[in-house]
Amino acid sequence: MGQRRPWEVDDGLWERIEPLLPRVERRFRHPGRKRLDDRKALCGIMFVLYTAIPWEFLPQELGYGSGMTCWRRLRDWTEAGVWQQLHELLLAELNGANLLDWSRAAVEGSHVRALKGGRKPARARSIEPVSGRNTM
Repeated sequence: MGQRRPWEVDDGLWERIEPLLPRVERRFRHPGRKRLDDRKALCGIMFVLYTAIPWEFLPQELGYGSGMTCWRRLRDWTEAGVWQQLHELLLAELNGANLLDWSRAAVEGSHVRALKGGRKPARARSIEPVSGRNTM
């Protein structure tokens, strides 16, 4: 059996991801072209991210749809919060299996404003010895 390519999503991971993806119903009256399978689109997204090629150069021969289709799917899934939900799900599973080493965890919150009594940032001090005319 050959080695799995890094951009191909295995069945175990797909079982976790699929329920998080938004359902898109096909129109009844004017259905248009059939939508690309979500798993194939995910593999296309993974291929582009893994190889760092531009979206428009995604090879059609792989069967993952066009680069634009994969890019739109990534955008839609990001807006729907799929990646955050998946991250939380995987963290919970790893934590439940006692596979996370929390002693090495780091929390960084410098970009989040402290609410309810947190220090307010002070004005930056001037490094000029004398105030300029435009600061009076």
